[in-house]
Amino acid sequence: MMLSPEQTDSDLPWSQSDAETMLNDIKVGCITDEPMEGEGKTKSLAPQSLSREERRRRRRATAKYRSAHATRERIRVEAFNVAFAELRKLLPTLPPDKKLSKIEILRLAICYISYLNHVLDV
Repeated sequence: MMLSPEQTDSDLPWSQSDAETMLNDIKVGCITDEPMEGEGKTKSLAPQSLSREERRRRRRATAKYRSAHATRERIRVEAFNVAFAELRKLLPTLPPDKKLSKIEILRLAICYISYLNHVLDV
């Protein structure tokens, strides 16, 4: 609230010292003596202590976290698909350009490895 030139601090319903007292009371009510995780014996201004799971849920709810997670997952899936494509190139099939699912590639790789082991043993 702005003061007009005719108003003084004493005309207000409360003074600045009253506001400072209320602010200090609020701060004191929020300060805990328990150390936060990863900190020494420092005081925190947390209104309530949250469980580890609740802090994790809140952190994961942010758009920044979701975006970063989606990017990491996209990179992981791409690497996974590249690995399957490389494995697919090493396996003999008729016709050679036949599209195989991931489970078919794995099963064919298992059969091919056992065939190669059999050839080496003979």
